[in-house]
Amino acid sequence: MSDKKHHKEKESKHEEVNEPQAEAVATPENGEQLAAEIEALKRQVEDAEAKLAESVQGWQRSAADFQNYKKRIERDNELMYASMKGDIIKKILPALDDLERALQNRPADDAWANGIELITRKLQNILNVEGLKRIEAEGAAFDPNFHEAISHEHNEDFESGHVIAVVQNGYMLGERVIRPALVRVAQ
Repeated sequence: MSDKKHHKEKESKHEEVNEPQAEAVATPENGEQLAAEIEALKRQVEDAEAKLAESVQGWQRSAADFQNYKKRIERDNELMYASMKGDIIKKILPALDDLERALQNRPADDAWANGIELITRKLQNILNVEGLKRIEAEGAAFDPNFHEAISHEHNEDFESGHVIAVVQNGYMLGERVIRPALVRVAQ
């Protein structure tokens, strides 16, 4: 009996082992279903990758827009600063002109005149440090970008269209004309 028992146990184990193998064998229906699931998963992966790429592109565009915004704000601030600086310097220039005229007509060896000269030089140095440059005009060809003609005169010493004399100095701040030079021009 023990042989029979042993033999039956072997058969039952053999059947148990065979059953899972039977389930693992793919039928045509299972294969189609599995292929459909794989295709669905592939589509989900592709959709997720597309959404990720779209999100990355959106982030990159936003970062680029922000950088452009920062640059534009910095540029606008620099222009506003230069404009404000130019406006302030324009208001100071008449005082500098008056000081220069006073120095042209000063009495010789007067202590107060030497003080005026010192003040004028200090003011000119401050303005030079800020980037102010005098427009050199005397003897140069008339250029409406830098000069403003107040008269046209006949003069043998100068060619036609050249500056005879500067009535009021012109100034530039960097590359920008703050005030054109008032000049007399030869005909």
